[in-house]
Amino acid sequence: MQNKSRKVIKKQSLHPRNLHNKRYPIADLVKVCPELKSYVKLTPQGETSIDFSQAKAVFLLNKALLSYYYQIQYWQIPENFLCPPVPGRADYLHYLADLITGSTPKQKINKDANVRILDIGTGANCIYPLIGESLFGWQFVGTDISKLALESAEKNLSTNHLSSRLVWQKNKSNIFKGILKTQLTSDIAQFDACICNPPFYESAKQAMQVNLTKQHKLNKNRVKKGNRVKPIEQNRNFRGQNAELWCQGGELAFLLNMVDESIEYAKQIVWFTTLVSNKENLPPLQKRLAHHNARQVKTIPMGQGQKQSRILAWQF
Repeated sequence: MQNKSRKVIKKQSLHPRNLHNKRYPIADLVKVCPELKSYVKLTPQGETSIDFSQAKAVFLLNKALLSYYYQIQYWQIPENFLCPPVPGRADYLHYLADLITGSTPKQKINKDANVRILDIGTGANCIYPLIGESLFGWQFVGTDISKLALESAEKNLSTNHLSSRLVWQKNKSNIFKGILKTQLTSDIAQFDACICNPPFYESAKQAMQVNLTKQHKLNKNRVKKGNRVKPIEQNRNFRGQNAELWCQGGELAFLLNMVDESIEYAKQIVWFTTLVSNKENLPPLQKRLAHHNARQVKTIPMGQGQKQSRILAWQF
């Protein structure tokens, strides 16, 4: 009787150029952000880490990473706004750089101030323009439906003496409409790409339920390893406002709308791109793109540890 071999699925790791491929240099991060020291702990294996269950710890870690690796000396976000993971956001930009320059992942990307990127839903954290302008010299235009988010984003940009711009999206139902061919027509004729980190959930209830499920899984793993189990809490260590995390119809509805709008602006954006969290959403999105006669469609896998995601990119 033959032994049936089990198929091993290789997890996608961070981009080869990503500065966060190795363990966090905790001691160096504490030097640039002393507040982080209060959240440093030893793992059962005796390694230095931080308490990722604490929202404040996650915020300070990201603040330290931005300072240490990208020379972002000021970074603040209003209470309860989304605190994004810096390594994952940097990963998106590295894959985007390969896409728009035609480079391979191991090639060095030179800084180029002529590259223009439209950041849909830039958020109060303004993470993509901060990393992208520091890393590649790109010029960003960030859009958002929240004036409060844009006020925070503007302070993050101006305090760090960065030149990327921000534009308010007045209509919550629109993505490109009201921005392209209107507010930006006079001085920006074309973008090399757009980027988007869409809302994942259909409601606040769904977002909370997903978070609770993750906490249950973490506790099961702690039990297996003989570690102390933490109480289940109804909070999110990464925070986030309504439009940042959920919208009617969830990720799929948002991205179908993005695809439908994109065809009208095919001459202003060379590459349309977005993160797609749920792989089950890819087939309907690809079908819609085929319906619109997209000339080229690419799916770029990306991930960090157990978290796997992908970039969907298309052009007409």
